[in-house]
Amino acid sequence: MEKIRIKTYGKINLYLEVIKKREDGYHDLQMVMQSIGLYDEVSLQKKERDEITLYTNSPYIPTDEGNIAVQAAKLMKEEFQIDQGVEISITKNIPVAAGLAGGSANAAGVLKGLNELWELKLRDEKLRELGLRLGADVPFVLMEGAAVAEGIGERLTPIEGLKNTWLVLCKPGISISTPEVYKALDLEALERRPLPPGFLSAIEKRDLRTLSKTMYNALESVTAKKHGVIEDIKKKMMQYNAIGAMMTGSGPTVFGIFKDQDRAKKAARNLRKYHHQTYVVNTYNK
Repeated sequence: MEKIRIKTYGKINLYLEVIKKREDGYHDLQMVMQSIGLYDEVSLQKKERDEITLYTNSPYIPTDEGNIAVQAAKLMKEEFQIDQGVEISITKNIPVAAGLAGGSANAAGVLKGLNELWELKLRDEKLRELGLRLGADVPFVLMEGAAVAEGIGERLTPIEGLKNTWLVLCKPGISISTPEVYKALDLEALERRPLPPGFLSAIEKRDLRTLSKTMYNALESVTAKKHGVIEDIKKKMMQYNAIGAMMTGSGPTVFGIFKDQDRAKKAARNLRKYHHQTYVVNTYNK
């Protein structure tokens, strides 16, 4: 095999609670994450020269070692003493710096793709272990589907995912620094919300009303307070017939849950009048 192409799917948080700050500076979390049908395409091709190159259709991401996909390729080369090069090509569809794990998904695609391209025959557990060295979201996007994530996101318990559910994603034109959000988080002032009883059952049964009433993101207390556009988008989502709406990750993307595709498309048309990075997607389960 000389070349491989992989779809790398984004994710949303249906639930995100911050438990405590750790001694290493990270935070212990409890999250419920769900893959979505919005994906990038990562192509990998063997090179005779022992080098890593990256090309992309996006002007907003680096093409050097500042890109986590390049870091993933470098990690694989060093870990398994590979003396071949690779050309990485990324077609971006997931918006950049959106809280949708697009960069982490690209890194996951490189790990999976090079495992096949270089015939390393690594098990999923080993790939997730390598992924965690690159970023906290990488193990989940390697797994795909839905999971309860604990620790910094590396302890994953697969769950029955949200099936055939239409979402509208809306990213306002602002940039969010995840480390800055956590730095500004007032853990003492946070309203503690343990994972509600019946939350996972609501996902499995596709009980969208119960899910929408109980989903939670502790990081909204920072990002939405600083950027009023977050609450504005949530209100518009509800006006446009969303069952529920919430920010994902550290933001700034807001997702709305809709009863069907027609309602989702109509809401997206209205939201695009204000925010052009608006997408209609379905949930994705491996």
